[in-house]
Amino acid sequence: MTSMTDLDLGPQALIVARLAAGVPEARLAGRTPCPEYAVTDLLGHLAGLSLAFRDAARKDLGPSTAVPPGSTRPVLPAGWRAELPRLLAELAEAWRDPHAWTGFTRAGGVDLPGDVAGIVAADELVIHGWDLARATGQAYAPDPAALRASHTFLLAAAEEQGDGGGLFGAAVPVPERAPLLDRTVGLSGRDPNWTAPGAA
Repeated sequence: MTSMTDLDLGPQALIVARLAAGVPEARLAGRTPCPEYAVTDLLGHLAGLSLAFRDAARKDLGPSTAVPPGSTRPVLPAGWRAELPRLLAELAEAWRDPHAWTGFTRAGGVDLPGDVAGIVAADELVIHGWDLARATGQAYAPDPAALRASHTFLLAAAEEQGDGGGLFGAAVPVPERAPLLDRTVGLSGRDPNWTAPGAA
């Protein structure tokens, strides 16, 4: 995979932080496009992955980078409305260091090249940003550079998997002329037309 050391995760991290700030308390128990997650779980997952990929960028390998995703249910931190934006900002800043994209690191208990880890971080922010927006009825326009990185990453994973598979499950067919965001969401195994129950 081509190195993308010039990819700035800051704009996408800020978009996710703004989405989180727009989540009303009444929506925390609501469903999301991730069947196993309520909104509160998704926010907890975003906090956990922000910490993990921040530390992966810093090569600060330890408990935060060792836990496989899905092995435990995400816990939404106390004071998350202040904590999550801080973690997202620290994640973005950590990946502005060119050394973060070199050598090897670890995230989710998996050792992987630094440049791949950075692109995975971008993908997580793009896809879970969409999850959060759809679950809470907010508009969503991801950072174009992060979206392109996410699409390239997921497309390569789907082609490697074959048989309609993808990194996170079977890809959902999306027309080739559909917007890039819809095609990317489909590659992640999500239906781009998903809406929260009861949404207009």
